[in-house]
Amino acid sequence: MAGSVTSLFRSGAHSPSMAALTREGGEGTGPVDFCIPCNPYFPTPAMMETMAARLKDIITFYPSSADTITAELCQLLQLPPQAVAMGNGSTELITWIDHLLVRESLAIPVPTFGRWTDQPMETGKRVDMFPLQESNGFALDLAQYADFIRKRGTKVAVICNPNNPDGGFLHKQALVQFMDAMADLDLIVIDESFLEFADAEAEPSVVQEAMLRPNVIVLRSLGKNFGLHGIRFGYMVANPSLAGKVRSMLPKWNLNAFAEYVVFMLKEHGAEYAQSLLQVRRDRLEMASQLSLLPGLTVYPSQGNFLFVRLPVGAEGTVVRDRMLTEHRILVRECGNKIGSSSRFLRLVVRPEVDVRRLVSAMEQVLYGTRRGAAVPELSTGTSYSSGTAAVDRLVSETNGAGMQLAQAVGAMPVPGLAAAPAAGVGMPLPVAAQQGGVGMPMPAAAMQMQQPQQQPQQQPMMAPVAQMSPLAQMAQMAQAPAPAPMPIQMQTAVPAPAPAPAPAGPTPPGVPARGGLTAAQVRGMTAPAPPVPDLAPAPATGWPNAQSWPNAAGMGQAG
Repeated sequence: MAGSVTSLFRSGAHSPSMAALTREGGEGTGPVDFCIPCNPYFPTPAMMETMAARLKDIITFYPSSADTITAELCQLLQLPPQAVAMGNGSTELITWIDHLLVRESLAIPVPTFGRWTDQPMETGKRVDMFPLQESNGFALDLAQYADFIRKRGTKVAVICNPNNPDGGFLHKQALVQFMDAMADLDLIVIDESFLEFADAEAEPSVVQEAMLRPNVIVLRSLGKNFGLHGIRFGYMVANPSLAGKVRSMLPKWNLNAFAEYVVFMLKEHGAEYAQSLLQVRRDRLEMASQLSLLPGLTVYPSQGNFLFVRLPVGAEGTVVRDRMLTEHRILVRECGNKIGSSSRFLRLVVRPEVDVRRLVSAMEQVLYGTRRGAAVPELSTGTSYSSGTAAVDRLVSETNGAGMQLAQAVGAMPVPGLAAAPAAGVGMPLPVAAQQGGVGMPMPAAAMQMQQPQQQPQQQPMMAPVAQMSPLAQMAQMAQAPAPAPMPIQMQTAVPAPAPAPAPAGPTPPGVPARGGLTAAQVRGMTAPAPPVPDLAPAPATGWPNAQSWPNAAGMGQAG
């Protein structure tokens, strides 16, 4: 972790002194990294000790060729080697995909992983950014996205599933439907770098479908899943023609000896890996529940190993980030430099319960202080929105303009093979779990109170009454200024709702919805079932692998 913190300071991502992280402290006062997505349970300490004992051999000799390492990985994942190309991290593969397969334009929903917006632009391509709406919980509507691509004439489409930073998830059937409807594009990339942390579907990956199609690539990450970011390795799956085109351009020794050692070691540790994924998913639910008790903080449902949160009105992300670091030695990811986001948002990595308790305690002090209601004031410059890259800023103004206006201008022209999007002003129906007050994402109390008047009497509340909240949360909520009224949720059985209250004054950067929108907990559940797709039979669900099996690339159990 110290290396991650050091690299962030070298890149200028944070302003406080290194002394804030290196000063001596007692147990439980060391720096905690909530910034870099990881798997805190894998590799196990025993695996690390074994690797350390082999360090001299690993760094002394040449690694095997990339073909040899790829063949070993494919045997583990039950994939044909001719359909796979391994890279020195997924970003190397993104670079080669851009150079070899993107001719003139690429579409990507934003906010998302920065290399998907920056890399094509750096090579002179047009990047058409489709803004995900905060008022819709940052959910990606595939029908609207397809219509956007058609109207822009884009040649390549990218979808991250789950998306980074919000963790939004798309079900397999919907993605297959999208791929078939856009079969005439030069290329479709499904980035599944965080998919193994998802639990909303038994077999969520589309790698098997990608191998059967001439224009689809699935991108997977190993470093993120295994918690080994320093060992740069990832892979892509496509039909043999596409995979071979990328593989032929890669250097013979583009994978290092550490990557080789880990790949050959994995077949003996499938049970530990599967258990680590289960634990991360449990931690994600618990962490979301704890954070949702903080008044004014919106927690968006996620299927990744991170949570996207919106700070209370008046809180400035860069100030919160710096104070968390200097006062509490906790590193968080402020998302003001992500296109389509702003500094009101943080991405927080899922970590064990002991770290989460420390995070929640620190955020209470930073956000509310001793009065438990005074948020960190905004900077005088408002949102301080900037991508951090001059070229990206130019792209925002030259390609998308204000972003929001472009998206609203997109009409409702139907796309063959895709279900039509809801009409303007019609919200998404709540998931069954949320309607029943069951296992959905806990909804912030403030949002719950404003939501209840819009429900019909026979419907159950979405979460426990405010009286069941902790005394601290109740005190903080009462001390807060009245929150802006949300936009109305229009359910299938809902009565007409009154017009929303005007949003608070203040600048909002291009591509970011105005304040006062719906929370994601109100419009999208964590494990909402996939909508029915005409003429597509659901794939048989074999379940996630148990502790005696190894998950292959499609999320299916294989004997290891």
